Amino acid sequence: MSTPPKQTLVVIGGGAAGLFCAVNAARLAPSLQVILLERSNKLLAKVKVSGGGRCNVTHACFDRAQFPSYYPRGSAFVKRYQHHFFTQDTIDWFAARQVILKTENDGRMFPVTDNSQTIIDALLQEAATHRVQIRMQAGVIQLVPGVGQFEILLQKEEKVIAQYCCIACGGSSQRTAFDWLSALGHTLVDPLPSLFTFNAPADPIVSLQGVSVQTVSVKISGTKFMQTGPCLITHWGLSGPAVLKLSAYAARELAQRNYCFGIQINWLAGEGHTASTLATLFADQRLSHPAQKVSNGKLPSIPQRLWDFFLGQAGIAAERRWADLSRREENQLIRLLTDMPMRIEGKTTFKEEFVTAGGVALAEIDPATMMSKKIPRLYFAGEIMDVDGITGGFNFQHAWSSGMLAARSIALLQ
Repeated sequence: MSTPPKQTLVVIGGGAAGLFCAVNAARLAPSLQVILLERSNKLLAKVKVSGGGRCNVTHACFDRAQFPSYYPRGSAFVKRYQHHFFTQDTIDWFAARQVILKTENDGRMFPVTDNSQTIIDALLQEAATHRVQIRMQAGVIQLVPGVGQFEILLQKEEKVIAQYCCIACGGSSQRTAFDWLSALGHTLVDPLPSLFTFNAPADPIVSLQGVSVQTVSVKISGTKFMQTGPCLITHWGLSGPAVLKLSAYAARELAQRNYCFGIQINWLAGEGHTASTLATLFADQRLSHPAQKVSNGKLPSIPQRLWDFFLGQAGIAAERRWADLSRREENQLIRLLTDMPMRIEGKTTFKEEFVTAGGVALAEIDPATMMSKKIPRLYFAGEIMDVDGITGGFNFQHAWSSGMLAARSIALLQ
């Protein structure tokens, strides 16, 4: 009795979603031949640099009602698939492979080794254990669906035949990078950057590079977009979680403005101050400490260098006492602290952790299986879909979840 030929799954893309799909499909369906194609000469490039080289694997959010809200695009899609493979499932999967995760104060989760190589080694060991064939510098230029199979054409005029295909090639800022996907009949939502820092090179505040405030609210002028969190002053403008989250939620709005826009900053959001509460506080200072120098009366959450900067911007001399502070000077200081305007002129990609908004339209993907609604046995995983999360491990969680669901769906068909 002859043995039926092995069926083949080709996974396109050697990032987190692609490798997770490949190793789990091979594990769950040992009879399946799994081939992973990576166009570059590096696997898991984003895993390597994430979290400053520590790898922010996921986020310690276990509330299924809250979790989808961390995805500016794709929240409804995430809500529909999350019960299949959620945060705890990710933690358990890595723990079963002797990779223990820890939670930091802001909810980000890292391997206890604080080394992204730990995650990379676990995934590559799993690939070796389950005989995943990994081919580097194997860029795909065309995917041709046929009867019960796919013909995958590579850059060097090579051809791979597969019965299943999972596309997990990540995002790109260039729409032309997805021409071969558009040719399949799938709708592509225009890709554009998410998770970026704000450039304000002409603003004098950049002289304070390295200064940070723990809780700041940043609002895009003329819109409802506002985020609160840590903010870091850099030599080119502003960074930190508050800015990165804001860039994600407002990604399309800011692209339409060509990344030139105004923001308003409340540096005292952590203390709950508004202009009116700060005016009351300053009045108390004038009565209680009239002889104290204003330069010595900084608020708890404001670093001294930033306080001195605000005094200079408000025209308040270093020797000025609270009793001598003019109404104009006080009003200017209050405005700088609670409603400081800043003009943003451009953006900078956050380190090497580039995230793209846009991708394959979610209406064309089954959230329970990650299979295309247009082409049978074609699956998607990760950032190639029009799903993106804020900073903090949410984009990796989407990669693990979608990669696992695609793998399970393919394995069930064996």
